[in-house]
Amino acid sequence: MSSRELVVLGTASQVPTRHRNHNGYLLRWDGEGILFDPGEGTQRQMLLAGVAAHDLNRLCVTHFHGDHSLGLAGVIQRINLDRVPHPVTAHYPESGKRFFDRLRWSTAYRETVPITEEPVSGEGGVLVAGPEFTFEARRLSHPVESYGYRLTEPDGRRMLPDRLAGFGIRGADVGRIRRDGVFTTEDGVTVTLDQVSEARRGQSFAFVMDTRLCEGVHALADGCDMLVIESTFLDDETRLAEEHGHLTAGQAGRAAAEAGVRHLVLTHFSQRYAEPAEFERQARAAGFDGELTVARDLMRVALPKRR
Repeated sequence: MSSRELVVLGTASQVPTRHRNHNGYLLRWDGEGILFDPGEGTQRQMLLAGVAAHDLNRLCVTHFHGDHSLGLAGVIQRINLDRVPHPVTAHYPESGKRFFDRLRWSTAYRETVPITEEPVSGEGGVLVAGPEFTFEARRLSHPVESYGYRLTEPDGRRMLPDRLAGFGIRGADVGRIRRDGVFTTEDGVTVTLDQVSEARRGQSFAFVMDTRLCEGVHALADGCDMLVIESTFLDDETRLAEEHGHLTAGQAGRAAAEAGVRHLVLTHFSQRYAEPAEFERQARAAGFDGELTVARDLMRVALPKRR
């Protein structure tokens, strides 16, 4: 199992179908598990996908329409039933706090795992700024307040064993040159970090749900290794998409192409479409030529390998 992958729990939009559950997406990022938009039935989909409550560190809701949030009640109660031993944080639009509270306390249960709430407001911003990654939110354009999310790993260095050995650098000295950027050998030779390592570009992931094309879409998608984005409609329903605050397959493909996305994942399909192949065709026709996945329930999609 990849240490960085998307687990698709549901791909339907407003109405689930026989083959598509309401939304639900788990990002596994090393030891972190981020659950996005748990719609109705997410707890059962987690069981089918082999995802446990213990895998969850963050709950992220883009907006409070039911297909993106009705599963919160069951997921939160399962976190408590299973006595998850680590902190769990919830991010959601601050304007929808009343909906979050209603879902969190929808029925009687024993709270054993306090959920830390860190709502998002305004135009969004950085939610987590740590050495391993930055996690941020950006405002989108939908009839109700909606946010997209992005995780970005900082650039780093990959140590080159052959070059280290050539300079006789081993053991704790490898850590010293990585930390200090320079090292002096026993022979008095000064070795820089650039001489024994190479740049390792950080990976990035963006999650964009219900929205029209807007500045937030482009900012979140910019240069992403993987973009998970809604494509509720096909291009012949562009006017309907605009009216209801959604994207078409062509719009999603064009936005991804312009942003330089490496792997595009299309999802959140209207019940009117039974055959997904046309979504890929339209995204390709709009100019996207990278890796492309039309999401299916319970599939796993690994982040692309580093450049």
